[in-house]
Amino acid sequence: MSHLLSTALTSQIGVSLPIVQGPMNGGSTPDMVAAVSNAGGLGSLAAAGLDPAAIHAQVASIRAQTSKPFNINLFVLDTPALSGDEIERAIALLQPVRAELGLAPAQPLAQYCEDFRQQLDAVVELKVPLASFTFGLLDAPSVERLHQAGSLVIGTATSVAEARAWEANGADIICAQGAEAGGHRGTFLGHPDDSMIGTLALVPQIVDAVSLPVIAAGGIMDGRGIAAALMLGAQAAQLGTAFLSCAESPIHPAWKEKIRQAADTSTRTSRAFTGRPARGIVNEYVRRMAAYEPQFPAYPVQNALTTEIRKAAGAANRPDFISLWAGQAAGLSRLRAEGIPAATLVRLLAEETGALLR
Repeated sequence: MSHLLSTALTSQIGVSLPIVQGPMNGGSTPDMVAAVSNAGGLGSLAAAGLDPAAIHAQVASIRAQTSKPFNINLFVLDTPALSGDEIERAIALLQPVRAELGLAPAQPLAQYCEDFRQQLDAVVELKVPLASFTFGLLDAPSVERLHQAGSLVIGTATSVAEARAWEANGADIICAQGAEAGGHRGTFLGHPDDSMIGTLALVPQIVDAVSLPVIAAGGIMDGRGIAAALMLGAQAAQLGTAFLSCAESPIHPAWKEKIRQAADTSTRTSRAFTGRPARGIVNEYVRRMAAYEPQFPAYPVQNALTTEIRKAAGAANRPDFISLWAGQAAGLSRLRAEGIPAATLVRLLAEETGALLR
């Protein structure tokens, strides 16, 4: 089976299956990463919200559970600089929701995100097998630092132009993120609306435009999607939403249930939670805040300002105020047993893909 599914990229990475578990900020854990990697895929840890000490700790946890390759994902971010008036306007727009959840009026924060350069330094120091990046383009000297540390670099692209930019800066692998993907859009060139290209259309165009191996991402939930991605020229497929329902997933139980209940029309992209377009299941918060989206500050400020709202909503079991990130094919999760272990999911995905390719 592994031989049937092997590609040049699986050989390059050192895994047996062309299956990548998406980083899923807030939805991946060291246990999940290790389980996927031990099962033959590539586990990925979302580290964008972690400080350097936490990155070190979680990488140590992964390495304690697996000797296989794994990936660490970061958001390429500059430290935000907003005026006090802009922050106050954003806080005012959120106050009715805070009041509904019993939260006191918000105050400006001392910090809106972790320092990206310090995070990057930690990843370089840890010499991780793979490091992936989204939200921006990593500069060529930083890519070279990772290469010197022995890390392969994956750059997220939502358009051909972005894929070419990553190739020019020295990336080893392109993750082509189609519009169907759950969670944040990785767009960094042009207006986000211009890069809402479906996976089926995006992958072959990026494959033809660059000389690097391509990972297909967006709307892939089962062996049919993985086989299709490989037929389009990708050398692996990345699945995020499929793993959110796994036993190792730390997300709120109501979020898992919403994923399993999702229909094909249940998701859309919104800036309301984080200030960056992100695909999730539409709920009361998304509907209520839709008219104010143009007024919200960009990521990471809006994301930081809504963190307390999301935590309070989770504690109160009110999913209408939780960011329910999910891709357009989320409902296909109903084909799996509830709470399926990540390793079992990888095995089933490999079996389904192999049967189709045979």
